[in-house]
Amino acid sequence: MTVVESRSLPRLGGFTPGMITLELRRMLRNKRTVIFTLVLPAVFFLLFGTSSDYRSQRLGDGNVTGYVLVSMAVYGAMLATTSGGAMVSIERAAGWSRQLRLTPLRPGAYIAVKLVLAMIIGAVSVAVAFVVGAFSGAQLPASAWVLCGLLAWLCALVFAAFGLFMGYLLPSENVMQILGPVLALLAFAGGLFAPVDQFGHTFATIAKFTPVYGVGAISRYPLTHDGTLWLAVLNVVAWTALFAAGAMWRFRRDTARV
Repeated sequence: MTVVESRSLPRLGGFTPGMITLELRRMLRNKRTVIFTLVLPAVFFLLFGTSSDYRSQRLGDGNVTGYVLVSMAVYGAMLATTSGGAMVSIERAAGWSRQLRLTPLRPGAYIAVKLVLAMIIGAVSVAVAFVVGAFSGAQLPASAWVLCGLLAWLCALVFAAFGLFMGYLLPSENVMQILGPVLALLAFAGGLFAPVDQFGHTFATIAKFTPVYGVGAISRYPLTHDGTLWLAVLNVVAWTALFAAGAMWRFRRDTARV
C-alpha cells in the first residue's frame, strides 16, 4: 500500500523565531554597515548638538541638546532600518530570493522577517544615540526619554519598508551608496537637521508630505508638545503602507521568474 504524505504549509507562512535568528546572523556579518548605522548618528549629535548654548537653552520640557538628540536618534533609526531592509538586494544578486519561491515560505512572511530584522537594528541605533546623549548634556523629562526613544524606533518602520522596496529596485553593489545621500536629503527636507519653518512657508508645507516629517514630529512630541499630531500619524501610516505594498509587489515579481 502506498502512503501519500501531504506537505503542510508552515505556520504563519514561515515566520518563525528560527528564521529571524538565521537572518539576524547573516545581517551582522556586514560589520561596516552595522558600525556605520550605529556610530554616525551619535557622531552627528556630538558635533552639532552639544554646544554650551544648546545645553543651556530651553526648548519644550528639555533643552535644545535634547531636541537634537531625538532628531539624530530618528536619523540613526532611519539609516539602520533602511540598510537592514535594503540587504535583500544582496540576496537578489545571489539568486537567494528566487530560490525562496521553491519553498513554502510565503511572501508576506519573508517581508515580515526582514521588517523585524531591520527594527532590531533600529532599536540598537536609538539606544546607542540615547546613551551618548545622556552623558553629553541632553535634558528631557523621564517620560520623554522613554517615549521619544520608543516612538523614534516604532515610527522607523516606514524606513524598514522603504529599505525593502529599494532593495528590490536597486542593484546590490551600490544600494547603500545611493540610499545614503537620499536619506540625508530626506532628513533635511523633513526637518531633522534644521527646523523647516526657518526656510519659509512653502518649504515647510512641502516638508509635511515627506516620509521623514511624520516620524520626526511624532518622536519629538513628548518633548515639545508641538505640531499637528494626527497629521504626522497619517503621514507615517500612509508612507509605511505605500512602501510595504511596493516591497510585496517587487518581491512577487522578482521571485516569479524561476
